[in-house]
Amino acid sequence: GEGYLLGQLRIFCIITIYVGFNADEAHNIVKECVDEILGGEDYNQNNINQWTASIVEQSLAHLVKLGKAYKYIVTCAVVQRSAYGFHTASSCFWDTTSDGTCTVRWENRTMNCIVNVFAIAIVL
Repeated sequence: GEGYLLGQLRIFCIITIYVGFNADEAHNIVKECVDEILGGEDYNQNNINQWTASIVEQSLAHLVKLGKAYKYIVTCAVVQRSAYGFHTASSCFWDTTSDGTCTVRWENRTMNCIVNVFAIAIVL
């Protein structure tokens, strides 16, 4: 009856909350997007805005298609490869049992790319 269905829904919600963010799955999605957009390209300052916008938009679209109860934030930086390297940091204050992050580092002989995904669980 109706009570049984409500009990099932409660169990589903609890499982969704405690399973947590699958960083490996997100990493694979983002890496595929970066490979598709930057693979075979050489650094060109004129293309950076288009490349970074495409990477974050496509990554976000694929993450949302997973149908999981998360809000996502995706950032991307592409820089020309140099002897100075590329350094970045981030910090989050959240629930480590349900929220998560992943970082994808990608490079070729002319550029470096770093994409960060932050996933914040939606608790219903």
